[in-house]
Amino acid sequence: MAMNDSVSWSADLGGGVRVALVQAGTFWSDAGALFGPVPRVMWDRLVVDEITPDHRLGQALNCLLIETSAGRVLVETGIGERMSDKVREMRRYSGDPILPALRMAGFEPTSVDVVAMSHLHFDHAGGLLDGDGRRAFPRAVIVAQRAEWEIALGTNSRLVASYDQPELRLVRDWGAAGWAEGEREILPGVTVLPTGGHSAGHQAVIVRGSGRPVAFFGDLAMRPWSANPRWITAFDDFPLDSVEVKGELFRQAVAEDWTVVLSHEPRTPIGRLVPDRDRFAFEPVRATKD
Repeated sequence: MAMNDSVSWSADLGGGVRVALVQAGTFWSDAGALFGPVPRVMWDRLVVDEITPDHRLGQALNCLLIETSAGRVLVETGIGERMSDKVREMRRYSGDPILPALRMAGFEPTSVDVVAMSHLHFDHAGGLLDGDGRRAFPRAVIVAQRAEWEIALGTNSRLVASYDQPELRLVRDWGAAGWAEGEREILPGVTVLPTGGHSAGHQAVIVRGSGRPVAFFGDLAMRPWSANPRWITAFDDFPLDSVEVKGELFRQAVAEDWTVVLSHEPRTPIGRLVPDRDRFAFEPVRATKD
């Protein structure tokens, strides 16, 4: 994997499998929405050094690039380039979108074989098209759960509020060619695992080589505080499912000593989950490049 200092973190998992973290810019979210039903008195101290006067928190758009002997997988695409000035200002989006971010890190978008989406919310699927409306990854198959496509293009006003439906309609046929229905190994060592919870078709991506596995839990594990299974966001469409599946996945992550990549953490996105009484805590590790 040819990479340079623009890559935030990389690791050799053994067995010909390598991973690298590429950030596709940042945006800002309402802090209360990120903590959902958790009372502010419980979370305020965790963000005192980063919350803005208008109660927003900066969110990284963390994408994972995986290389195996069978091909290259990109997990997530960020917000992308196709947004109006109004939306850019509202989201306070800054930084390089996924295509220039990949090139700056030493990767060509045409080398991507599979784009695996944890889900299709605007801040994860926005980079599927380039600024001119062409496929950003022309050789790639998109892998998302069929249930996610059905919800994303549905009519329930509550459930579709976080999707950019006009953009998704432009890539619907492309996406349908690779949709998953349940757990699936998309390339040797790279598996998508349906979770639900955050959205109907939300999925995790597990990467295995001959060493320690790497897990990308999508928006079930956005920031360090997400390690508590009971701490969910206001954006979780099926909150009780989130609590249940987080508990199951996080127990497995601890038992098998997985490295965990957080989807929106700007400062310490790489770490491990450790037991913390009847829940879990996120223990960051220093980002390095293997």
